[in-house]
Amino acid sequence: MKIKSFMMMLVAAATVVMGFTSCGSDDDEPQVPVATQVAGSYTGNEIVIVMGDESSNDTKTYQFTKVSDTSIDMTVPEMGMGGMMTIPAFPVKNIPLTQNGNTITGKVASYSGTVKNAKGEDKAYTVSNVALMFSDKNVVVTYSLKYGNMPMAMETTFTGIRK
Repeated sequence: MKIKSFMMMLVAAATVVMGFTSCGSDDDEPQVPVATQVAGSYTGNEIVIVMGDESSNDTKTYQFTKVSDTSIDMTVPEMGMGGMMTIPAFPVKNIPLTQNGNTITGKVASYSGTVKNAKGEDKAYTVSNVALMFSDKNVVVTYSLKYGNMPMAMETTFTGIRK
C-alpha cells in the first residue's frame, strides 16, 4: 500500500512539474541575429575633423553587410574634394556586435587595408577606435582614419538613419 501511495504521489508531482514547465509563453518570437537587425544602408551626416578643425560636413551613406550572425562589414563612402583629393570608399571588416536591450554595439581597436586611389595606385589606410552604436533605425559611428602618408588622423563621426 505504501508503494502504491508513493507511486501516486510521484505521478502527481511529475504532472505538476510538467504542467508548470509547459505553460510558458508560446508566442515568443525567435531572436533575430544582431547582424541581421542592423544590416543595410544608413544615410546621414558625416563630420570629419583634422587637427581640431572641421574638414567636411556632408551627407553620406554608410553600408553595413552581415558577415555572420554576430558580425558585420562596414563600407565607408568616399570622402574628400574630388579627383586627386578624394579618399576612395573603403571597408572595415568583421566588426563583432553585442546587444544590450534595444542597443547593438560594435568595436574594433584597429583595422588596416589598401584601396586604389584616383591614379589607380594602392594606398594604405588604417582606422582605429572604431565604435558603432545602433538603436532602432539609427546609427552613430566614430573612428580615426590615417590614409596613405597623411601625417595626421582624420577624426570622423557619422550619424545616420536606415533607409
